[in-house]
Amino acid sequence: MTILNTSTPTSEKIDIEPFQAGSDLVAAVDLGSNSFRLLIAKAYSTASGMQLKTIDMLREPIRLAAGLNSNKTLDEASFERGLEAIRRFGERLRGFKGEQVRAVATNTLRVARNAHRFIAEAQLALGFPIEIIAGVEEARLIYIGTAHEAPAVDGNRLVIDVGGGSTEFIIGKGYEPKLLESLYIGCVSHSMRFFPNGQIDAHSFKEAELSARREVQVISKSFLKAGWQQVVGSSGTARALADLIYENHLLTGLADTDYVIDNGFGGIITRQGLKELKQRVLQVEKIKAIDLIGLKEDRRLVLPGGLAIMIAIFDELGIESMEVSDAALRVGVLYDLLGRTQHHDMRFVTVEHFMQRYAVDRSQAQRLSTLAANFLSQLPKPNKNSQESRIDNLSLLGWAANLHEIGLSISHNGYHKHSAYIAANADMPGFSKNDQTRLASLLLGHTGKLGKLSNNSGFIDWKMLFCIRLAHVLCRSRNDDDLPNAIVGLDGNDGFTVALNHEWAERHPLTEFSLQKEAAEWERIGRKYQVNLI
Repeated sequence: MTILNTSTPTSEKIDIEPFQAGSDLVAAVDLGSNSFRLLIAKAYSTASGMQLKTIDMLREPIRLAAGLNSNKTLDEASFERGLEAIRRFGERLRGFKGEQVRAVATNTLRVARNAHRFIAEAQLALGFPIEIIAGVEEARLIYIGTAHEAPAVDGNRLVIDVGGGSTEFIIGKGYEPKLLESLYIGCVSHSMRFFPNGQIDAHSFKEAELSARREVQVISKSFLKAGWQQVVGSSGTARALADLIYENHLLTGLADTDYVIDNGFGGIITRQGLKELKQRVLQVEKIKAIDLIGLKEDRRLVLPGGLAIMIAIFDELGIESMEVSDAALRVGVLYDLLGRTQHHDMRFVTVEHFMQRYAVDRSQAQRLSTLAANFLSQLPKPNKNSQESRIDNLSLLGWAANLHEIGLSISHNGYHKHSAYIAANADMPGFSKNDQTRLASLLLGHTGKLGKLSNNSGFIDWKMLFCIRLAHVLCRSRNDDDLPNAIVGLDGNDGFTVALNHEWAERHPLTEFSLQKEAAEWERIGRKYQVNLI
């Protein structure tokens, strides 16, 4: 640590109120061709838009599409299974008002000849109106739901939802869908058509793939022309396939190994993973004999059809990997119910909600954020192709400053560790796993020892860490009076320099002493840190 004495000196509070519409609880009912789902969430109004927090979820594997006969009429068994599930949903929704609930029905009830009778009885059982929505409307709502919870991306996003009776394809940008299509291929209908009586063989599987490819070819040209920077698979089929690929160690064929880290819990599908999963499925002659870790019984009968459709989509659209989101139609229904969509990065909404939840001192957070951003602006920007540039560093630094004290809600001692744990493990809509890992590392390292990060070969954000640590030292008094005009820079490839007015330093002996300790801490991990008093 070096302190040099040279010559001449240099030199909003955001209120978050709960959504009010009789109650801050909203509910979506999704009567799908494979499953019926109920989602209840709490809605928060923030400065950047709406935030939803899941309160309760119910899922019933009805397989309604399996009850459609050759005349497109629902058989009585499927009819009654569906009504029984809806009666249970109705009990859960007792006390809700009409403006709090939206129920939608999708492909099977779009095509069933006796859908009107089912809907009439279902509405009495549920206690709320049920809308049969068109395929394109379904696609729109799917995109809205996925866009609000998927990681942000510059450019277009392709969202694919393989349902029980139809598959939706949407290209959008931000929160706005631009190109929407719905095809009549789904995991239930495809499985019934090509794998009747639970029989499975290579010929039938090939026929299922080719049939799906023919359907996708109708829309492939327009979608390929629009292009995309991110592919997201939403809801049940995509989630089930991703989980099977991960749990059976079939996650291969990635161009970027970081995806393994980001989606280490079954959050990604790869082309090669699908091919290997197909080989495992074709080792048996009966669907009931498929032996895969994590295969749920309610997914077993529809696995071959869903798998064949997904392989066809990957092949026809040239997809190599797909991220998976649990958000889908039901989440989009909720945002639509609220009467507005967001036009801001979902991560800002999430951070604002966390600040409210953990009673963050917003003045201190703003103070730290402003100062740290000023320091970062003085340092060279990362190369556009570097790993460090994958996320807007200024935004990430701001989020870290806003959330650095959330751990105080647990304890002052080691609060930075609590802050990091929350950021790493909480549900944070809009954040990828990688976003949360980087955020948590900055929270862990913004104060205290640096050894915990120097031993982490994956940590790349040293410049941002330097900025937030320096801002934290200078903002210890927690007020805006007499903050210094500090000039920062790099010292070689792994060191930093800080220039302060020597008269200011003399008036703030505690801060000068803290800077000496800070410099010593950086040098302890082998990085230069020079403080110049000028």
